[in-house]
Amino acid sequence: MKVTEHIANAKGETLFSFEIIPPIKGRSIQELYDNIDPLMEFKPPFVDVTTSREEYVYIDRDGLLDKKLTRMRPGTVGICASIMHKYDLDAIPHVLCGGFTREETEYLLVDCHYLGIDNVMALRGDAMKEEKYFEPTPGGHQYASDLVRQIRNLNSGQYLHEVIETDSCSDFCIGVAGYPEKHMEAPSIKTDLKWLKKKVDLGAHYIVTQMFFDNRKFFDFVAAAREIGIDVPIIPGIKPIAVKRHLQLLPQVFRIDLPQDLIDAVEKCRDNKAVRQVGIEWAIAQSNELKKAGVPVLHYYSMGKSDNIREIARALF
Repeated sequence: MKVTEHIANAKGETLFSFEIIPPIKGRSIQELYDNIDPLMEFKPPFVDVTTSREEYVYIDRDGLLDKKLTRMRPGTVGICASIMHKYDLDAIPHVLCGGFTREETEYLLVDCHYLGIDNVMALRGDAMKEEKYFEPTPGGHQYASDLVRQIRNLNSGQYLHEVIETDSCSDFCIGVAGYPEKHMEAPSIKTDLKWLKKKVDLGAHYIVTQMFFDNRKFFDFVAAAREIGIDVPIIPGIKPIAVKRHLQLLPQVFRIDLPQDLIDAVEKCRDNKAVRQVGIEWAIAQSNELKKAGVPVLHYYSMGKSDNIREIARALF
């Protein structure tokens, strides 16, 4: 079922969902199941599965370092199929521009269609670690809007090199990312919203936001989006702080601000167990306010751990 259908069927009730990351290659999918199992009591209608782009590793060959490309966390589509089979819920693969040619993207989407996957998240992806700025893969897309266009075209039978007339075209519900504090590369929030509207105009059906810790920024973002004609569901993304290092790491990586009250509370903690509890309480307060405001879904970035997400969900659902 499509995300938009889940939202419509909820009739105004706020749904619960979360995002997981594939295990590092060589490890068992049981690691994922062990973190998904405790969250199933909250009846998530869908789960997002991230996709990692390629990265360089250096292999020692007789004293010489050999530089090779690899993917440390492959298997997104296979994991989605496994989750759908095991839990009978919708799994949403992240489809990236970075690291994929347009042909590879088409093959991935065809596989998703064969597996009965109804939703995809269309994302540009991050720059490689060796790059200061995002560089498109040769033969790939530079912008998420281009990826949205390709998915929309596939939904109407327009493949890259031919048009196929069939009664069984894909019909993907397309999600895209939104940034309440603007994308780190955008010169202004107004410009960022203009690009977000382009993605919606090209066929995106819903938006999931980057993490934020100040609900006012989310509410202002939604109001500004509605003002320029963005009328699709906007789902807030929430990440509970879990370790003291997040005070530096999250603003550095995601270019977001943390409220001073949250910073003060974390800095007073004597250990990460106390930090984790502060993060849980802050996320519960955030989520309660968002739920009262009528958001369609509360979407949690679990980063492969479910214990704190479970405590938050128990206070809300």
